[in-house]
Amino acid sequence: MKTKPIGEKILIKRLEAEEKTAGGIVLPDSAKEKPKEGKVIALGDGKLLDNGERAKFQVKKGDKVVFTSYAGTEVDIDGEEYLLMSEDDILAIFE
Repeated sequence: MKTKPIGEKILIKRLEAEEKTAGGIVLPDSAKEKPKEGKVIALGDGKLLDNGERAKFQVKKGDKVVFTSYAGTEVDIDGEEYLLMSEDDILAIFE
């Protein structure tokens, strides 16, 4: 299914959780923390400004980003889990 966010929303695919700690301990699924990193999958049209124009996004499709802990809304698309969030929830882009 093709998905296009509306307005200033961004669709993010969360990266996989770490399987081991830095010391080599294997973590069970219940102990894994959901990663706060992901990849930008799709962008909306941008925030509508007072003058009627759309603001440009600072991120682009394919960027690897880090976002706030409670960012976005989890959505299920074709059995895959994604996050739908505002650009304000994104803290940084990894280069």
